[in-house]
Amino acid sequence: MLFDSSVRKELSRSFGATLVVLVTIVMTMTLIRTLGQATRGSVNPQEVLMVMGYTVLGFLPPILSLSLFISIVSSLSRMYKDSEMVIWFSSGRGLVSFVGPLWRFAWPVLLVIAVLSLVIWPWSNQQTQDLKDRYGQRGDLERVSPGQFQESSSGKRVFFLDKDSPDNKSGNNIFISSIEGGKETVTSARTGRVIVQGDSQFLLLQNGQRLEGNVRGNELKVSEFEEYGNRIGAGSNVVPEAAPAKARSTVTLLTVRTPTHLGELAWRLGLAVAAVNFVLIALCVPGGSARVGRSGNLVFALFAFVTYYNVLNVGQNWIASGRSSFGLFSLGLHGGALLLAVLWLIKRHNNWTLRSLIRRVPTRRVAA
Repeated sequence: MLFDSSVRKELSRSFGATLVVLVTIVMTMTLIRTLGQATRGSVNPQEVLMVMGYTVLGFLPPILSLSLFISIVSSLSRMYKDSEMVIWFSSGRGLVSFVGPLWRFAWPVLLVIAVLSLVIWPWSNQQTQDLKDRYGQRGDLERVSPGQFQESSSGKRVFFLDKDSPDNKSGNNIFISSIEGGKETVTSARTGRVIVQGDSQFLLLQNGQRLEGNVRGNELKVSEFEEYGNRIGAGSNVVPEAAPAKARSTVTLLTVRTPTHLGELAWRLGLAVAAVNFVLIALCVPGGSARVGRSGNLVFALFAFVTYYNVLNVGQNWIASGRSSFGLFSLGLHGGALLLAVLWLIKRHNNWTLRSLIRRVPTRRVAA
């Protein structure tokens, strides 16, 4: 059918272009943030692309929702501007007639958003968390980077070396500060190398000085050495933290109904339901006023999107803290948005205005 095919072709072109732009922006921002985490030592520099990929994959539900929302608003705004909507309206097609083509175009995207929200979102978060935990549990010697002060996995030692050898087994100008058993120790040496004995690793320091004192600072012992061995554990004894709610599967959230899990579940379901509401809202946004151009409609669309998702974020925190229930918040937000969208669509379809509604109200004549 000409009507359906023309609308869907217009939406396809706009949706593809919008999606490419938004994904590029999100990838750039994610890359900058991931590089910052790698600089701080939270992410393995060799796994930056993997962490960025998992992060962008988790952000795809709101990206797809926003792309779908903007594509519908921009396409209909162009049709209003070029008087194509006037032609469709003159041929007997009302605004409600666009609901069918929009749903036939949007339902695959809505299905992908639901799968990404309920399945891929927790999986990508779990993969990212595993990468960070594995990197955080590396040995103390593996944490040392030339020219940087680096803290050990236990948080009781700070290492520094000026430069290392190509095999990463020796270094110059080494500094080690540690606090153990109420004693603070500062060790410095000109050179040092790593020696492996059995399952243990030793840092053999040469030509250095060792300062040892208590935390209170009333005792200090200074000693010099030509050779000194310091045992450094090969691995970390840090116990990995329990997986956060965003990294747990949707089945787990449904099975273990804690406030935190319900808040996360409200967020995931909200991503899918909000995308459905945005389709109806996008149908009503364009053509409200001839003075409001295409850019004005897009600004309103962005404002509505940001507001909706900010309220969804706030609702997640309210449910997790027990300030609101899962059912009450979900029904109030998504049900209220759906009701307003339907009423707005009916008003636009029938071209109702406040003045026309007042005129239709019957008035009683007062007898003289």
